[in-house]
Amino acid sequence: MAIKPFIKWSGSKRSQAPEIIAYFPEDIRVYYEPFLGSGAILGHLRPTKAVCGDVNAPLIGLWKTIQENPEQISRDYEKKWSQLQKEGHTYFYKIRDRFNKEQSPLDFLFLTRTCVNGLIRYNKQGEFNNSLHHTRKGIQPSRLEQIVEEWSEIVQGHKFLAQGYELTTKNATPQDFIYLDPPYFNTGTRYFGTIDYEKFIDYLDSLNKRGLRYALSYDGKRGEESYVVQLPKHLYKRHIMLHSGNSTFGKVQNKKVEKVYESLYLNY
Repeated sequence: MAIKPFIKWSGSKRSQAPEIIAYFPEDIRVYYEPFLGSGAILGHLRPTKAVCGDVNAPLIGLWKTIQENPEQISRDYEKKWSQLQKEGHTYFYKIRDRFNKEQSPLDFLFLTRTCVNGLIRYNKQGEFNNSLHHTRKGIQPSRLEQIVEEWSEIVQGHKFLAQGYELTTKNATPQDFIYLDPPYFNTGTRYFGTIDYEKFIDYLDSLNKRGLRYALSYDGKRGEESYVVQLPKHLYKRHIMLHSGNSTFGKVQNKKVEKVYESLYLNY
């Protein structure tokens, strides 16, 4: 059953989740997802036990709060949302300034739910810098409360870690399964944080040597333009191109609709 995200995330796999999961093995003891983001795959898969991580500490703090105290999130958002309706744009930027100093998970959620198109965007100094979406009020508190409650039930018993992908998966065994959705090679600075390509390739090689199963979502193609990164062929057994929708960029720039595909690599 699909569940709505409590937070928007660039590169979310929400629309492709059922198709991606269809390639997963059925015998998963512990599910690992070290690039968690908004948890689209986690929410669709709903594993019995999961270990999830992300280098974005406020995001992981938010996941932990959803797990342990969802009412706090709903109360805090309703308070801030109501204040935004009274004070207007000055309140949004006050919260943004505070978040960039204190990194509060609750401030983070408020910003993402009231900024332009919900896009989580940072400047070169690592500061959240998206603006208030003036023509939208942000998600209604009552609606967010329902979504948060649903997620809280799903994530009970799981572990959330604010750290890099190597540490998050260090205890995985051959009975477990790892889903990887790192920042794509060709997406520039749209994502929080970056990863070293060569280091990541070595990491994939280490997973193979440890006998660990993984699925990797990575660059694909748009229309006739290919962005596929040539991963060393010994790292995977299957490379599948999954249709992930149509490109709005192509429609605006070229007056035509271009199909978008993303890569899914499987080492089993």
